[in-house]
Order: sequence, then structure tokens, then C-alpha cells
Amino acid sequence: MKVRIEIDDSVTQDEVVIRCHSFDSNTARIQQALTELTDGTQLTFFKDNAEYYMPIDRILFFETSSGGIDAHTADDVFTIKKKLYELEEILPRSFMRVSKSAILNLNMVYSVEKNITASSLVRFMGTDKLVYVSRIYYKAMKQRLDERRHL
Repeated sequence: MKVRIEIDDSVTQDEVVIRCHSFDSNTARIQQALTELTDGTQLTFFKDNAEYYMPIDRILFFETSSGGIDAHTADDVFTIKKKLYELEEILPRSFMRVSKSAILNLNMVYSVEKNITASSLVRFMGTDKLVYVSRIYYKAMKQRLDERRHL
């Protein structure tokens, strides 16, 4: 594979073009990696009477609660004024739904404890927080984690 960078002062917006003979799994992984690197998803988080603006890669997971949708970081919890299905549409591919009530940041997964008869358990490094993955979503999550390992 050849990589070439052309610098053009007249360009107003950066663009990445992939020229390939066919669209295969390698090309798809390159496209996915570029999309995640350049994703500009901006969300506003709320806690008490304040609004917070932080990179979404700090979020471990989103989950439904009695007050709406909670966004969990390693050491805090914020609310967000969106529905889970809305988040699914705008979050980068590093996030995925893992149950009816949770969306997980795959980049932050530390361990997965598989349970054949019930929900599996996902843990995150540096925190006691955890998320349950329903059996319906487990296989897809494992595939996505394996894809990330090969990037």
C-alpha cells in the first residue's frame, strides 16, 4: 500500500481520498479508523446547574435512568438531553448498544465476564463502574472488540 500526502494552500477543507482496486476488509478498516479520528461529535453534558463540554472519548457508557440518560465517566455522572436511539445515530463506531438501556464505549472496555445464562459483565479500567451486556448483543460486541484489536 502506498501512502501519499499532498499539501495544497488553496484547499479550504481537508479531504482524505482512498484509491483502491476493490473495497475489501482492509479498506473498510482504514475508512473506519479515519472516520473515528476525524469524528467531530459534540455533546453537551449537564450536572447540577452547569453545562459541560468534554471529549466523548472520556465517556465509558450511556445508560437510561429515572432522570433520563446518564453519561458515565470514570469518576463522575452527567445527564444528557438525548434519547439512546438518537445517540446511536450520532456517536462514532467506537460506541455500540449493548442492551435496551445502555450504549458502551468499546475503547474503554477493560474486561468482559461472559455468562451463558444471563447478561455478561463489562468492566472498565480505573473505576468500579460496570455495564451488563444482554445475550442478544454479546456476539456483536465481541466481534467489534476483535475488529478493534486488529486495527
